[in-house]
Amino acid sequence: AAGAGPAGAGAGPGAGPAVWGLRLALSDVHGMSEAEARRIEEGQPYSSLPDLWRRARPSRPVAERLARVGALDAFGANRRDLLLHLAELHGQQRGVAAGQLPLDAGDGAAGPVEAVEPAGLPDLSDVERLSAELGVLGMDTTRHLMSDHREFLAELGAVPAKRLREVEHGETVLVAGAKAATQTPPIRSGRRVIFTTLDDSTGLVDCAFFDDSHEACAHTVFHSWLLLVRGTVQRRGPRSFSVVGAAAWNLAELAELRREGGLEAVTARLAEGGPAVDPAGTADGGAVPRRVHSEPGRAGSAAAEATWAADQVPAATAGAGTGAGPAAGRTIRLETGYELHPWADLRPAGEGSATGRKLWHASPGSAG
Repeated sequence: AAGAGPAGAGAGPGAGPAVWGLRLALSDVHGMSEAEARRIEEGQPYSSLPDLWRRARPSRPVAERLARVGALDAFGANRRDLLLHLAELHGQQRGVAAGQLPLDAGDGAAGPVEAVEPAGLPDLSDVERLSAELGVLGMDTTRHLMSDHREFLAELGAVPAKRLREVEHGETVLVAGAKAATQTPPIRSGRRVIFTTLDDSTGLVDCAFFDDSHEACAHTVFHSWLLLVRGTVQRRGPRSFSVVGAAAWNLAELAELRREGGLEAVTARLAEGGPAVDPAGTADGGAVPRRVHSEPGRAGSAAAEATWAADQVPAATAGAGTGAGPAAGRTIRLETGYELHPWADLRPAGEGSATGRKLWHASPGSAG
């Protein structure tokens, strides 16, 4: 139990071939105190789950978190069985004087690991394991959290990050991913631009939402963790590109809609769309047809055509009803010459979904 995850120390003989990986620190476990981490480390190796419980003396919540993320897998039972045995150990501990050790506690000398007797409970599912990793460690360690949505995104014709460099300038695409960063930094014009970076397991996608899209997109961008974005590819050089967002949806909600109403219900939701956005960040003032790029040979053509239809909606006047331009007399000018929008650090009202990840960045003064 030297580290959280399947690579934790303490595996006994016959545990199988070693697997290379990055060992996570005990301090990565949510709620782990320095004293608990020190006792676990200094008490190694452990011959059994009761041995760990008696000598390392972790709190029950910490011990259960270690079990849920696989740090105690070396003791032989599945993770749900381990949780049951931890509950039994906690019950047996009641009434025992604090600090009293049983006579057979030993000195931690190395020996064969005693496997926990199976209780016959079903093991945690892949979804439950991923949820445990995010909740306990703050990161997805065994698989990327977007892996559950790959088939759905293929149906929609979403373009993976690694394929975006193949898309031509000005094409409209669907991109998706988990937010890795959200920023509203100062820019030369002083306008409020929301920048967000999406991680889809194949790479990172930089998205920019200019002020004329905020009314339709800002709440979703700030209050959703998994995003599907429709936007236009903008290239600044051979390897420099981003997606100017025109519409954004909560991917988790769309996935649920797919399960309940099928792909047709999802494409109908995407067709609702939002105001078209000019690549330069200003309203078009009219309908401007654009090419829609979807992954070839996939069922996403229907969804892509729906997003193209939404692009034909005339754009709203720049800043109308959104406080788009900087308020007169309130612009914050920095020494660099850039101007910070007076509301750059504000976000739409409402509770956002928990990110569940430590792999996150937000610049000081930004609403993200």
